[in-house]
Amino acid sequence: MASAGAERTKKKLRVLLMPFFATSHIGPFTDLAVRLAAARPDIVEPTLAVTPANVQVVQSALARHGSAASGVEALIRELSPDALISDLHFVWNVDIAGELAMPCVRFNVIGLFSVLAIHLAIAAVHDPDSEEITISGFPGMELRIPRSELPDFLTTRSDVDSDLKWEQANTRCHGIAVNSFLFLDQPYCEKFISSGFAKRAYHIGPLCLPQPPAMASVGESSCISWLDSKPRQSVLYICFGTFAPVSEEQLDQLALGLEASGEPFLWAVRADGWSPPAGWAERVGSRGLLVKDWVPQTAILAHPATAAFLTHCGWNSLLEGVMAGVPLLTWPLVFEQFITERLVMDVLRVGERVWDGPRSVQYRKAALVPSAAVARAVATFLKPGGTGDAARIRAQELAAMAHAAVAEGGSSYSDLRRLIDDLVEARAVAGAAAKHPH
Repeated sequence: MASAGAERTKKKLRVLLMPFFATSHIGPFTDLAVRLAAARPDIVEPTLAVTPANVQVVQSALARHGSAASGVEALIRELSPDALISDLHFVWNVDIAGELAMPCVRFNVIGLFSVLAIHLAIAAVHDPDSEEITISGFPGMELRIPRSELPDFLTTRSDVDSDLKWEQANTRCHGIAVNSFLFLDQPYCEKFISSGFAKRAYHIGPLCLPQPPAMASVGESSCISWLDSKPRQSVLYICFGTFAPVSEEQLDQLALGLEASGEPFLWAVRADGWSPPAGWAERVGSRGLLVKDWVPQTAILAHPATAAFLTHCGWNSLLEGVMAGVPLLTWPLVFEQFITERLVMDVLRVGERVWDGPRSVQYRKAALVPSAAVARAVATFLKPGGTGDAARIRAQELAAMAHAAVAEGGSSYSDLRRLIDDLVEARAVAGAAAKHPH
């Protein structure tokens, strides 16, 4: 006779999470796995599928939650889970889940503002003569986006059928989960559902919780110790994420611009082989800190000395800035980041552009942003009583809403549990159908 404990284990909902193999996707998927297990530990048993090369990324993400990590390599058919949470990139997972009669949820690691804009843009981008794409029917505004600022996968493909297959995958699965919260996404979610792009949506973010500076590990203490020596809200933090390339010439101009701004800064730069211009470090002195290793970004953003965040508008970075209540200087580089910038500036009004000149998702085609423009944008934004202060007030209001969403009883807290309940119910329906086929 099975023990009560074994019976409970047998009844657990086994959820397989399959992220796209990039740090910006694996991190949120790991956070989601932890949140699922913590929300209903007696009901949910999540498994994260990663390659050996990405195990370290998962371990790093789990370390923030105080959890142990194990690498998983498995195919859906081999594990035969009760439910599948799949990255948007894996369109074929929807078909496999359908064949196996298991509920499938597609996880958007970015918010629906950009996702909706991309869906609505699909019909317009196949006109090669259009230098600017007008996205009509967008909630609250008409989006006009230069073709050069649209994601490459939209403008370089001419396969309409492939676009439609990617677009329609959402409608063939149980629903979508979104790393965002309802206040940010509500009008875009309503349009997304009413346009037939998905059956239902679960807003379960922000999944990233700020790490207090005091929680940074000993190996990361140099950044925090340096910030401890700076006045409150005085330091600009700069980071362009883990993926997008930036030319050495542009890095030189950014370095010189930060120097000329006269403002304190902490710059996390990931560029092998690049060094600042000769004499730069000596001229900047203790006013600036350049770090080429990994840094505790959430702890930096949460530090009282941090005044603003110069960011590439990657969604994870945006959410981390939002959770910390920090205003943003925007410098998008690739993918949907130029679209997300419009959310930051035109809707939320928590940031400003560094550069208004010509830009491109292809960095070799992007105009060089001169040091003078960098210096001017930084100095103006950080000036006491200036635009950065007004953006900070709105950012702090947004941070309060984000924290309320994930707190007990909040919209994201409730949606996560609704997702679990719906998957449990879908498993029961699938089980009943298997026992009594028509």
